[in-house]
Amino acid sequence: QVQLVESGGGSVQPGGSLRLSCQTNDFTLEYYTVGWFRQAPGKAREGVLCSVNSVGSANCADSVKGRFTTSRTSNKTTVYLQMDKLKLEDTGIYYCAAGWGPFGAVPDKYDYWGQGTQVTVSS
Repeated sequence: QVQLVESGGGSVQPGGSLRLSCQTNDFTLEYYTVGWFRQAPGKAREGVLCSVNSVGSANCADSVKGRFTTSRTSNKTTVYLQMDKLKLEDTGIYYCAAGWGPFGAVPDKYDYWGQGTQVTVSS
C-alpha cells in the first residue's frame, strides 16, 4: 500500500514559517493527488487545505491561500507544504493523504493517510 510520512512540524511564533514534508517510497504515487488536512485542538479534521494532483497542479483553500503553498518533487516521492505568515489558529495536527486521481482527476476520497505532524503557533 501507499505509505505516507509527515515531518517538519514544530513550534513557531505568529508570522513565522514552517515547511512540512510528506514522503513516500511508492512511485505509483504519480497517479494520486496528495492533499493536506488539519485538525485543530478539540475540533474535527478540516477539509482539504492544499493539494497537488497527479499532473502537478496545486491549489489551496481560501482560508490559507496566499500563505500556504504545496508542491511535489519531480519524481513525486515528496510533497511539501510551505506555510508562511502563520497565525495562532493554524495550530493543529497536519496530515497528508493520497487519493486516486490519475491524469489530473479529482479524487472521490483520500484512501491513504500519514500519521500527522504537530504544528504549534504561539506567542
